[in-house]
Amino acid sequence: MNRITLLDGGMGQELIRRSGQEPTPLWSASIMLEQPQLVESLHVDFIEAGADVITINAYSSTPERLQRHASAHLFETLQIAACETALRAREACAATGVRVAGCLPPLVASYRPDLAPEESTSLQSYRALSNLQARYVDLFLCETMGSISEALLAVTAAIETGKPVWLAITLDDRHPECLRSGEPLSRAMAAFRKLPLEAVLLNCSRPETISQSWSMFAEATGRPAGAYANGFTSIDSLQPGGTVSSLEARNDLGPTAYADFVMDWVEQGATIVGGCCEVSPAHIACIRDRLAGRATAPH
Repeated sequence: MNRITLLDGGMGQELIRRSGQEPTPLWSASIMLEQPQLVESLHVDFIEAGADVITINAYSSTPERLQRHASAHLFETLQIAACETALRAREACAATGVRVAGCLPPLVASYRPDLAPEESTSLQSYRALSNLQARYVDLFLCETMGSISEALLAVTAAIETGKPVWLAITLDDRHPECLRSGEPLSRAMAAFRKLPLEAVLLNCSRPETISQSWSMFAEATGRPAGAYANGFTSIDSLQPGGTVSSLEARNDLGPTAYADFVMDWVEQGATIVGGCCEVSPAHIACIRDRLAGRATAPH
């Protein structure tokens, strides 16, 4: 069996459940300041569930989001806190083999690449993120990229640090053959093949969407491929500046059901798998156990 790298799951929704607080537009940033122990505890739970890679809790701490909802002066404080918290969790678990991934997300809003800043501003922001995180992380995850341009700018900044770079793109759930921007997945993969990426993944789409597009996607990557889906019924109600309270979690995607999707991707060649929004440590532990059973099953 190819060695499978297991990612962690989603931070935001799980932190909402654990804190008992109402989400805000800067949810992961707010909790990083107010209850960092919850973030560290969740990282630990994902590591103990079997995650080989944990991603820092900095998804909403971009310069653009902070400028809109809080203060740009918090940028460095929040980024360093997210990095140091992930490192403390790894140390607490004595998990020397676990890697910490930096996070380069959409700068303004998930699923809305049309709202991204113009290219020079975006590149400047991604450079600020990657240069600060590079002191702490083992690799970069450019995630939930909804357009070719958005992905290219994030990847460009990450590559400049000399760290390994993974790119994760999000697909239109109504049109699995397209990115959220409407650009064909085939065109995107042709553009990404030119980049020195360590891996290319699909993320933050419905697992059914990923399954429908997997064959074409995997054939076009030309490098290690993987996926980590979300557990929302739909993302249509989420507006820029809104909160995840507008989104509904699926009730048919528990750990076993989600692991069924993941194992199907693995059987088709995925070597990096995990979870995104609404995927908990229990989901990751179920995937770990399924992978362990696959590794030991007679052939």
